[in-house]
Amino acid sequence: MARFDVTIAGELNLDLILYGLPDVLPPERELLASDMMLTLGSSSAIVAHNLAALGSRVGFISCIGSDQLGQMALERLAAAGVDVAKVSRIPGLVKTGLTVLLQREGWRNILTYPGTIFDLKPEHLDFDYLSSSKHFHLSSYYLQKGLQPYIPQLLQKLRSKGLTVSFDCNDDPDDHWTGIQEVLPHVDVFLPNEREAKRIAGTDDLETAIDQLAAQVPLLVVKLGPEGALARRGKEQVFSPAMKVDVVDPVGAGDSFDAGFLYELLRGADLATCLSSGNTAGALSVTRPGGTEAFCDPEHRKRFLNEHPPSSAK
Repeated sequence: MARFDVTIAGELNLDLILYGLPDVLPPERELLASDMMLTLGSSSAIVAHNLAALGSRVGFISCIGSDQLGQMALERLAAAGVDVAKVSRIPGLVKTGLTVLLQREGWRNILTYPGTIFDLKPEHLDFDYLSSSKHFHLSSYYLQKGLQPYIPQLLQKLRSKGLTVSFDCNDDPDDHWTGIQEVLPHVDVFLPNEREAKRIAGTDDLETAIDQLAAQVPLLVVKLGPEGALARRGKEQVFSPAMKVDVVDPVGAGDSFDAGFLYELLRGADLATCLSSGNTAGALSVTRPGGTEAFCDPEHRKRFLNEHPPSSAK
C-alpha cells in the first residue's frame, strides 16, 4: 500500500493580503489598509494543505529559510496533516519567500519576494519519498527555477514507478510561456485556467486552445473562474458551472479547485463529480481570506461541504 495518496514538491511561503487600498498608489504617501491577513501561501502549499484537509494523505518537499516566516509556514502546513519531514531549511541570508497581495474589488496586485522558492533543486528531492505515493502534483512551473531543467525527467521517472501526474503551471511572471511543451508528454492531468490555456496554445480562442492542449494530455481541465470549469478526456467533454457564493477573497481559489478535483479523481470518481468537487472546493476557499483559512476551520469546512455535495452524488 502506498504511504501517501499525493506527493508534492514545490514552494512554501506565506501570503500577506492587504485590503482597502486605493487603485493608484502615489509615491511618498502613507496609505492605510482597511484589513489584512497573514496566511499560508504558494500554490504548491495551498494544494497540499487543502488536499490534506479534505482527507488525502499528503507528503511535501520544499525549501524554507532559517527564519520565522519559514517556521510559521511549516507549522501551518503541518497543522493540516501534511507530512513535512522532507522540507529543507536553507542557511544563510536568503529568507523564506513572501507574496504581498493588494486586493481590490475584482482585481489585485501580486508582489512576490522569491527567497528560497528558487532554491529547491534536484538534490533536495528524495525520490523514494516522492514515489511512495499514488499520485504526484506539480504547481508553479515558472517559479521552480531550480527544478525546471529536471522536471521532465522527474515526471518520467515517477510515472515509471506507477504514479499518475497532475500539473498546474500557474502564471509566468515573464509572460513567455516556454518550456511547457517539454513537460506535457509526462503529464496525466493538466489544470490551467482559461488565460493560461490560451497563452500556452498561442491563441485568443478558448476552443482552439482546448483542442490543442487536449491532444497533448490524457485529461485536460480548464478553470473558467466565475463560469465554472470543463474537462476534456479524449472525445468526452464535461462542463460544471461555478457555485454561487458571497466572495470574501478569491486568493487561492484555483489551487483549492485543484485540491477538490484531485481528491475525487484519486477516489475513482467520474469527471462530473471531480469537476463539481473542484468547484465546491474553490467556492469554499473564497468564503474566508486567503487560500487555506476556510479549510482550517473544521466546522465551517464540514458544514459547507455537507451542504454542497458533488453534483453527481446528489
